Amino acid sequence: MKNILITGCNGQLGREMQSLSAKYPNYTYFFTDVAELDITNEEAINAFVEEHKIDCVVNCAAYTAVDKAESDDSLCDLLNHVAPGYLARAVARRGGSMVHVSTDYVFDGRHFTPYKEEEPTCPASVYGRTKLQGEEEVQHGCAQSMIVRTAWLYSVHGNNFVKTMLRLGREKERLGVIFDQVGTPTYARDLAAAIFVAIEQGIVPGVYHFSNEGVISWYDFTRAIHRIAGITGCDVQPLHTEEYPTAAARPHYSVLDKTKIKKTYGIRIPYWEDSLKECIQLLEQEN
Repeated sequence: MKNILITGCNGQLGREMQSLSAKYPNYTYFFTDVAELDITNEEAINAFVEEHKIDCVVNCAAYTAVDKAESDDSLCDLLNHVAPGYLARAVARRGGSMVHVSTDYVFDGRHFTPYKEEEPTCPASVYGRTKLQGEEEVQHGCAQSMIVRTAWLYSVHGNNFVKTMLRLGREKERLGVIFDQVGTPTYARDLAAAIFVAIEQGIVPGVYHFSNEGVISWYDFTRAIHRIAGITGCDVQPLHTEEYPTAAARPHYSVLDKTKIKKTYGIRIPYWEDSLKECIQLLEQEN
């Protein structure tokens, strides 16, 4: 039986991995967050991987406070760049594999067609730079590694754009949302399902892109969130990026081409609105 270590288990993706793991009972799982395993401690990682005979690492842990990273680059670098290398080398020594989750922020967002995996990277923020360096560490440290870049992640867990827009839509009469940044939302449960498919079939090393299907702006995404949730009392207006300044630069265009992951693993990726409806329905059931 294969032993799988999943880091960042309290985050959006980590929680979805825990939820879906019940469908794959043929593995032994070790779900960890910082309380169980400090991934910035190389000795602790080596000991954990050896003690529990880990065959596969799924790294869902990351420093994701994009704006804060601009002034906290040392910790961001440690979590996003250095720590993934520790995990990769530890599991590689056991002849194992690794799935490492990365981001659309490795690109500068100046494209106008969906980004393919082999296109040149050009991060415009501390977060993007450290995530790209983390990708390189993982690939150098573990030959059987799969990098999965994703974007606009949301779920029923934690803090995310969907839950924020639901809350603000019910609290405010008027709301401004950026309309000139375009991408594709990713339902964390869909990403978790794709990762399990890759593990089941066997990791094919390389860089992959995953988000839901379709293209939308943050403004249109907000309008869809409110429409699906039945929120009618909030007037949502479009904003230019310069009207909402942030410490870190955001990609204006971050649509990812998913052809490679679909062909390699034979997966069908849901349309963003279908997954959004599922998520909102689950949130309403919880409330």
